[in-house]
Amino acid sequence: PNFNEIVLFRYDYRSIVDWRDTNSRDPCFYDLLSLCFSTMFQTTTIMFKRCVTKSNFPAWIKQTKRLESSTKLGQSSTKALPEKAPAPVAQSLIAAVGGIATVSAVAAAIESSTASQVPPFDPKSQRFSQESFGGRFARMLLECDPRLLIYSEAEVQKCKKLLESYTSQPPEMDHELWEAKRIVDSAVHPDTGETIPRPFRMSGYVPFNGPICVAMVASQSTMSLLFWSWINQSQNALVNFFNRNASSPMTNETLMTSYAAAVGSALAVAFGLATIIQKRFSPEKAKSLLRWVAFPSAVVASSLNCYIVRSPEISTGIPLLNENGKVVGGEGNLSLEAAKRGVYSTTASRALLQAPVYFLPPILISMGPLKKYLTKVPAAAVPITTYLVLVSFGVGLPATVAIFPQISEISANDVDPKFQHLKNPDTGKPYEVYYYNKGL
Repeated sequence: PNFNEIVLFRYDYRSIVDWRDTNSRDPCFYDLLSLCFSTMFQTTTIMFKRCVTKSNFPAWIKQTKRLESSTKLGQSSTKALPEKAPAPVAQSLIAAVGGIATVSAVAAAIESSTASQVPPFDPKSQRFSQESFGGRFARMLLECDPRLLIYSEAEVQKCKKLLESYTSQPPEMDHELWEAKRIVDSAVHPDTGETIPRPFRMSGYVPFNGPICVAMVASQSTMSLLFWSWINQSQNALVNFFNRNASSPMTNETLMTSYAAAVGSALAVAFGLATIIQKRFSPEKAKSLLRWVAFPSAVVASSLNCYIVRSPEISTGIPLLNENGKVVGGEGNLSLEAAKRGVYSTTASRALLQAPVYFLPPILISMGPLKKYLTKVPAAAVPITTYLVLVSFGVGLPATVAIFPQISEISANDVDPKFQHLKNPDTGKPYEVYYYNKGL
């Protein structure tokens, strides 16, 4: 007998038993058929054992022994197949809602604790100082606040009208004006004025992209990991598209190249690592290791995606700014060196952005009290992973973005030669430091 035929034979038998459970028009007939298949399967298994040696098929022989010991003549062998526990869908949904609520609570706490300390409203300025980590973190966290998704289109338009009349508002309205600006900025594209769909807003990252990241971390098979990696990069590509810099139009060719490179690199890394893990480790060990594959695949894909989208800046350049935020050297006078630094630093930061989401939750789950608890209650693994990933996503990403100031500085000795001896018109002295927007 051929063992592949035995395996197919056994699954055919199992499918008939399952079909009988849902199509029980004649139970007696299907019970008899089940008995025949069970008897034939055990007989064939015993014959197979006598035809091969242990050295040739060690793994299959062990499986056959387990099946033979757990299957008695005349009984259904379905007991030999361990039933897979149903996915804790309800608990995972509760955990997801809890994760989103936790992120919203942190954002609300920061917003309310700083409400009495807002600076005078200026539509071209920032509510929080961008010179400190705390200010940059607060700004990014409030931009990613899931509560911003609740506001309707009518409420957004009402906030826009309030901002248009900000010059006539009293100082007591500063906090309300800053909040109106936050609501409008979260929903309306700054260049086109068009409304951004909710799944592709910064405030939609946690509730929409978070569950995708959960699926990637929880994947325990190559196919599921590849599928969710593709979904993740597709969603990221749409976020990049709807939040693109419309003042510098991006060609469809660049968009498609970026998308293909991100998806291709993510799938290649995920498939390659998953294949190596499954070949070198036992099935149980491989399942536990596959949760780490999402991290390197996301790092490579996000970094490559960012570099391809931003790489045209290296050849065209970006403007340099003085300490007051004004363009130096006139419009159209761009710095290639600043562009290179901005693209490289942003690409590197995209790699760090993945760490809180794909690296921190598996570490917390595999050590300390959580590991002991999940050993006793395995069904809690998915809900706990869901909660940790969403909280890490909502709080960790703003923290990693805040490490690098968006407005960076560069010494006058390091910029392009045409900028090295420019003089400040206000002081008459050569510039010592320039500034540039490195982007996010």
